[in-house]
Amino acid sequence: MRSAARLASVIEILEKVEDENLNIDHLLIRYFKQRRYAGSKDRRQIRERIYRIVRNRFKLEWWLQEVIEERYTSRLLVLSDLAFFEFCSQSELDEIFNGAANNPERLSQKEKEIYQALVGKDICHVKMPTNVKFECPDWIFAKLEPVFGSELEKCLVGLGEEASLDLRVNALKKITREQVQILLEKFDIKAEKTKYSPLGLRIHSRRRIDQIKPFRDGLLEIQDEGSQIISMLVDAKPGMQIADFCSGAGGKTLAMGSFMANKGRILALDTSLTRLDKAALRIKRAGLHNVERRLIGGDADPKLKRLAKKFDRVLVDAPCSGIGTWRRDPDIRQRLNRKNLEAMVQVQQKILIAAARLVRPGGRLIYATCSLIPDENEKQIENLLKKRNDYSIVSVKEIWSKLDPKIKKWHGMVNDNMMRLTPHQHGTDGFFISILERLH
Repeated sequence: MRSAARLASVIEILEKVEDENLNIDHLLIRYFKQRRYAGSKDRRQIRERIYRIVRNRFKLEWWLQEVIEERYTSRLLVLSDLAFFEFCSQSELDEIFNGAANNPERLSQKEKEIYQALVGKDICHVKMPTNVKFECPDWIFAKLEPVFGSELEKCLVGLGEEASLDLRVNALKKITREQVQILLEKFDIKAEKTKYSPLGLRIHSRRRIDQIKPFRDGLLEIQDEGSQIISMLVDAKPGMQIADFCSGAGGKTLAMGSFMANKGRILALDTSLTRLDKAALRIKRAGLHNVERRLIGGDADPKLKRLAKKFDRVLVDAPCSGIGTWRRDPDIRQRLNRKNLEAMVQVQQKILIAAARLVRPGGRLIYATCSLIPDENEKQIENLLKKRNDYSIVSVKEIWSKLDPKIKKWHGMVNDNMMRLTPHQHGTDGFFISILERLH
């Protein structure tokens, strides 16, 4: 594909994002499956440009609103991206937007004027609102400000940066991080040890880990370090009965299973058969034999009544707004709205109440989200404690100190016995974790 054809593809994909309100990664996979002629270079450049536009979309839209009064289009977003990041001359633009087959249509006089009004300017303008400058919806900015205070801008910068690729070494395979590092080097993959998880490795380059032998052999799994930390804080031990209430594709299920050395049981619960089927493949590859998958119809499923007070640990990795994952899925910022959040909060409340029934006296309920706002985190814990006087908060710091004697390096991470992880402080995705113990 020529550069003009790649640009036409970018415009087409952005239009589909608008029309179908889909996750960009899923849309890109579908788009390229239908266009096998696109080579690896084409796919990479199309992907990079789309993500650059998405990561800067609030600023690009702000500039377009300054220049024109009518609603922007995907074509204008691409044009403004060229103005701020590539500084094309008019002759170069005319060559790209030439109207030939598979190329973008010719620029109108108005589009040329818009481009000239933007080219050469700094994308961050002094009049630009702070939330726009840091690519955050104003209503979410208002919710994050009381949480982070003067650290908010740093937090948003971290959420706007491209994420690393984190791996977890499979403890079941009796292999060390150092040995896996050596194996990865044979595939020209340089991995560094993560700061907090003793099983984590981090790769800063974009690589297809799922295609190499160590991955296919189950020696490692793709898992953000923050997610690994949550799995460790469950403190799953051999012989325990564990319920992973919103198990999804099984990332935390796999980690907990490896800590249990295939002794005891993990019940992976989810409302999606597709996700449970994906988990089955990962479970087999990891060498786990103590995981049972079970499809449920939701938090009110009658099957859950038979599970009351049966589990030593119940993990609720609740569905959430995903604010903590913006660096991986920057398009979430455009798709999230107040109505979505309100509905999500209601779902979380119901899930947490249902999951609390499954914990045996003396057992623990672990609540986690990849959100950073109190509505989905602290307030959910407060709400549960008002309804259940048989639960009390357990200090996350106390639990971690038993898992890792180097507790001092966690300074500043735990507030009011709960934990909040952020990209700018810890290099992980954004997470919230709270642990409760059932008293009777």
